[in-house]
Amino acid sequence: MPNINKAILIGHLGKDPEVRFTPSGQVVASFSMATTRKWKDKDGQKQEQTDWHNIVIWGKQAEIAKEWLHKGDTLYIEGRIQNRSYDDKEGNKRYISEIVVFDMQFIKIKGKGSGDGPSEQPPDIASDDDDLPF
Repeated sequence: MPNINKAILIGHLGKDPEVRFTPSGQVVASFSMATTRKWKDKDGQKQEQTDWHNIVIWGKQAEIAKEWLHKGDTLYIEGRIQNRSYDDKEGNKRYISEIVVFDMQFIKIKGKGSGDGPSEQPPDIASDDDDLPF
């Protein structure tokens, strides 16, 4: 039986994407994304819970994310869940879960030129597996 590791999210960016380059020169963007679940409890009271997700995008999609995405934009993403550890500045081991994106679609973005005129449309952002570093 095949293994499947796939996450699908629709949510709002918590901050503008941060872009960096790996030592080998590959571009990677990261940002937080919020998804909110709403329901009524057994007493009929409205409840709400927001989960925050760490998002990582590689290659051409990272460049597009940096240019087009801003805090508050709504985005659809598909990716795989990745868990990793790192040592913080004090030398403590930290653990993080991330969604490594292989497909994304803009739902509602501020776009370029947020002035009075219509925004320029974002480019096609179909995934390109050649951009992934694995």
